[in-house]
This record gives sequence, C-alpha cells and structure tokens, in this order.
Amino acid sequence: MNYENRIYMVLYPNATLIASQLEPEMFARHYTSGSSRHYSGKVVFAEVDAAYRNDFFDIENILKELKPHEDGRPKATKFIASYRVLEHVDLSAIGKLYITTQEGHCLGLERGEHGSLGEDAIRIYAEIEPMHMLVMSRFNPSDFGAYITDPANHKSAPKQFYTQLNIDIPEFLKEFEQNPFQPSPVASLHPSTIRDGYLEMLSNPDKKSKGMTLDSNLDSISYRLLKHGFTFATKGESIFYPLPSQREIEAKNLKFWRTM
Repeated sequence: MNYENRIYMVLYPNATLIASQLEPEMFARHYTSGSSRHYSGKVVFAEVDAAYRNDFFDIENILKELKPHEDGRPKATKFIASYRVLEHVDLSAIGKLYITTQEGHCLGLERGEHGSLGEDAIRIYAEIEPMHMLVMSRFNPSDFGAYITDPANHKSAPKQFYTQLNIDIPEFLKEFEQNPFQPSPVASLHPSTIRDGYLEMLSNPDKKSKGMTLDSNLDSISYRLLKHGFTFATKGESIFYPLPSQREIEAKNLKFWRTM
C-alpha cells in the first residue's frame, strides 16, 4: 500500500522533526498512546511542507528510509532531528498546527489573523519552544514575539512558539485578597507569585517583562485557559493560529472539547 510521506515538527513536549506515514490524527494518537515510548500528556505539533529542505536536516535520506512495515502497516516515526529544530524551519514551510489532549483527541488549527489585541494590559504568556517560561509582560501578543526574538535582547531566541493565557490579573488578585485560599488559574504558579510580579510591574513602568516560572509546563494549563491561540515568531515575521471558541469546538470536535 502506498502512504503519503509527511513531515511533522513536534513542539511539545519535546522538540523534534519527524518523518511519518501517519495522517495527523493517527500521529497524535500514536504519540500519546500508540508507542512503547508514549508520553502521557499534551502533544502539540505542526505539519511541515514535505518539499521543505534545509541543509541542517538530512530530510532527503530519511524520507528514502520511510517505508511501510512488512505487514503493510505505515511507518509511524522516523526521526530527522531533535536539536535546534524550530530555529531551522522557515515559517513559510509550516502548515496546519495540531493540539492534542493526553487522551489523544486532536484539533487542527489553520493560520489566521490576530484580530483585535485588546487594550493595553499586563498579560501572562506561556513560552513553549525553544524557551519555555511563564512570562508577565506589557507587550501585546505581536510585540511580545518581536521582543523575544530580537537579537539585541539577551533573553531571546531566533524563533519562538508561544501562547497568551486568558487571565484577568487585577480581577484575580481582587478575589485572592478576599480569599487567601483562592486557587491559582495555573497549577504551577502560586497566587502570591502573580501578585508580587504584577505589583512590581505596576511600580516600575519601564519594566516590559518579568519571568514568573522557569517552566511553563503546558500540561498544567488547560486549553480552555488560552486567550487567542498560538504564535510562531521570528525577527520581522510571525504567524498566528487562532483557537476557535469553545462553543465551536464543542459543535465540531466533541471528544476534544470534553478533554481540553
């Protein structure tokens, strides 16, 4: 049987470029539960144009080795690279983005526009790849990408994949002040850390960003907590994948919605 050869760039939980004969939904299921090395948690990956080539990767030779098993089953994974992957993939080669629950239910996202970025506010971003901190910042989503990929910034990377969390910080802190046992919207982030970081940002208007945790730990963040969607950024360029409303997700992908 002839299978289509595909290239996937895994962005979470690890950073890898993989050749596969599985369709995206099957790849998501294999990565979460279908392998003896399966990972128990969320998986985020993007399909890369199968015609894409970069001298950093040995894509051509790996694709030649991508052959079905003797019993006719498609070859699930053939690793191309696991180091500095995103840095060497052109944004123009990135296709559909897929987010997966730990149960293996998958939602595909198409490129879109940021739309309204809202009023000036202090926001919280989850960096996913290659840096993976939780960051409090004054920047809107587009400007945040420009900031963290600016070579003049000593806390930057050539490319970055990230998302904004839908947290109304002033409202949360009001509730926290009234109830000191108020749980944090992010399990890995203590409420007092949010409070102290926010007060520091308010007291220092020139401070643009502040790191909150060293590991954003996407597994501790529900997809329901995401504000807009996901962004890939590099110097002078970015692409955005909007997340549909929960009502739309429920109507079109009930299994994903139930476990998101």
